[in-house]
Amino acid sequence: MRRNKNTSLDTTVTNFILLGLSHPPNLRTLLFLVFFIIYILTQLGNLLILLTVWADSKLHARPMYILLGVLSFLDMWLSSVIVPRLILNFTPASKAIPFGGCVAQLYFFHFLGSTQCFLYTLMAYDRYLAICQPLRYPLLMNGRLCTILVSGAWVAGSIHGSIQATLTFRLPYCGPNQVDYFFCDIPAVLRLACADTTVNELVTFVDIGVVAASCFMLILLSYANIVHAILKIRTADGRRRAFSTCGSHLTVVTVYYVPCIFIYLRPGSKSPLDGAVAVFYTVVTPLLNPLIYTLRNQEVKSALKRITAGRGTVNENK
Repeated sequence: MRRNKNTSLDTTVTNFILLGLSHPPNLRTLLFLVFFIIYILTQLGNLLILLTVWADSKLHARPMYILLGVLSFLDMWLSSVIVPRLILNFTPASKAIPFGGCVAQLYFFHFLGSTQCFLYTLMAYDRYLAICQPLRYPLLMNGRLCTILVSGAWVAGSIHGSIQATLTFRLPYCGPNQVDYFFCDIPAVLRLACADTTVNELVTFVDIGVVAASCFMLILLSYANIVHAILKIRTADGRRRAFSTCGSHLTVVTVYYVPCIFIYLRPGSKSPLDGAVAVFYTVVTPLLNPLIYTLRNQEVKSALKRITAGRGTVNENK
């Protein structure tokens, strides 16, 4: 992709206009309510998991649930970076976002999104060790190592977000300022640049697409070994519990990674489906995580019952 270089200081863009998702005007109120409810449910659901893992001693001592708590924290912030601005597009409010706000949104989206990408890989590795190496699991995955791995994911995510934001906004923006998307993301913003974006597209393809695809392949490899190990379990109940635990994770991973790969492994492309596909991993996935991990996970449901029963007992004693 190439742009004209006829730039001047007096035409430098100071804000962007987010055009949002295309929709019939008569559906504006309905879409506002739908996304508003999704946002509230996302925050409450993930907060519930976060508090449950923190309050239950049996959960917060296990790496699997430490990772789940971190995932819920990430989902709350990722949703907050994207959805409120999306909701504003269905109101009469101004669709303008300051240049600095656009930089911040792009940075935090890629910071949190890539951290989540690495976290899914860690969760798959944790399940691989728990099922394929059960006797060595306490040694191979303990609380200290889990903390180090999670910290590494946060640092790597921050570096990734900084690289993408710096490369995107080092370019001059001097012409149209209408972003044909519902948030400031790299492909949509680069179309407005008044300079050659070939290097940016290549870096986006390698740094985002290939990394996402590699993490996805590592996850699939982990689960291929897990399925092989599960099939060796003699009892039907044991196989059912193992498949239930891993199935929930694999469902969320698929909903998250497939849309990411669809968007970022097609540099320079512009598809009308991009906005709808992006809704899946920016809006739907943060909502699905608490539903899937709560409804399909017996230990989380048991912890919720213990906490509820404990508070009920306290109230009776009062």
